[in-house]
Amino acid sequence: MPDSPTAPPTPPIPLAELLAREDLGLRRIAGPDHADLLWVHTSEMADPYPYLLGGELLLSAGVLLKDADTYVARLVEAGAAALGFGVAPVHDTVPRELVEACDRHGLPLLEVPPETPFTAIARAVWRLMAEARHRELRRVTRAQQALATAAARPDPVPAVLRQLATQLAGRAALLTADGEELHAAGRRPAPDAGAALLRLARVVSPAGRPAPASATDTVGGTQLSAYPLGGGQGLVLALAADRRAAGDHTVAGIAVVLLSLLTAPHQGADAAGRSAALVRLLLGADPADVTPLLGTAGPWTVVHARRPGGAPADPLTAGALGTALGSALVDADRHAVRVLVTDAGRISPQPGWTLGASAPAPVTALAAADAQAARALGRAEATRTALAVHRPPTGLTELVPRDLAEAHARTLLAPLTEPLTETLRCWLSLHGSWDRTAVALQVHRNTVRQRIARCGALLGTDLDDMDVRTELWFALGL
Repeated sequence: MPDSPTAPPTPPIPLAELLAREDLGLRRIAGPDHADLLWVHTSEMADPYPYLLGGELLLSAGVLLKDADTYVARLVEAGAAALGFGVAPVHDTVPRELVEACDRHGLPLLEVPPETPFTAIARAVWRLMAEARHRELRRVTRAQQALATAAARPDPVPAVLRQLATQLAGRAALLTADGEELHAAGRRPAPDAGAALLRLARVVSPAGRPAPASATDTVGGTQLSAYPLGGGQGLVLALAADRRAAGDHTVAGIAVVLLSLLTAPHQGADAAGRSAALVRLLLGADPADVTPLLGTAGPWTVVHARRPGGAPADPLTAGALGTALGSALVDADRHAVRVLVTDAGRISPQPGWTLGASAPAPVTALAAADAQAARALGRAEATRTALAVHRPPTGLTELVPRDLAEAHARTLLAPLTEPLTETLRCWLSLHGSWDRTAVALQVHRNTVRQRIARCGALLGTDLDDMDVRTELWFALGL
């Protein structure tokens, strides 16, 4: 059900904590032994119902007490948490009919000794509330720091959910409006609680209607809650825990903000423009004519990224990487994540990722830039560096006319097929290291040896000769 109006800005105080204060001398003589106190109120009215907000410890000396059963029934109807009855100066003992009425209606009844003024009880409750509030703030601060640290991880969405599940000692899941579970952490609730959680998710993400900021329910002792994420993505944070502690709602709110930022689409380029660019490309438009729809004319830098060990990246994690690099143009497949970046200054090592970046290129040369980024990523993995950037040939290459250099390179490398050319380029860039080349190309080292040997045979040259290597490196760089 949708949440009720907000509670007071202090956590409730368990009745047991107040009873544990020996200096007050309070004694429970009727009703249940547990209650949560939100306020303290003193009244000698025959019917204080109109002036109660709910959750009060009502203090009274019974000045106008006549019909105990009606009096207690009205207190319970108003939502009072407990009744504290002073045995002086009107009554010497707590009236028996009041004790019986509290037992009958399930309202905790406390006996207040003559030497304990009501103001002392009120002061004790406020002090306990202040202490509880301080504990809650400390807990929320620690949780906020932990969640922010999780959001900075390379897999921010799963990391935030794992941390949230730990903080709440329960289950945290990110759901679509249709109930599909995108990510989850923590112990899965019982089937009936899980079904109720899906219903809550639909409550906070109704199609075409305003939605509440949160919704809660309790099923079989499991506390359930759901929160819609911002950004218009239709995503819902669903939580399940065995208990609901003070500060849980605030901690969940922090997670909602972080997850909303992490899952929201990057708005650096207009979404409609990007869609139009894609449609025109599919319909055969020239890339140069489509580029202005993406919000910039370039130059562009292609970035290839891979998780350690080659673990696949889900779309949300890939999107978070794109956001970190300042781009919404992200493609994630099972091999690597590719990001198209217009601000090369944003490209920097990212925790939990290995990156390879091309040289800046115009839109007409993106295919070549994509190949550069792939090679740079392979070199970064082979050399165990977080980021490798393709460097265009400079120096002596500038002394030879480019058309003559390219003609010589085509003639020299003509016997080689593309896989052999790429293997030779990678092998030379890694100073002839078999193992590093194998890592960079993601093949076995024996495959590298066989390909290099084949290159030497086709070229009819000795690849151990430094002059030969230099000439080949010059040709491969064109």
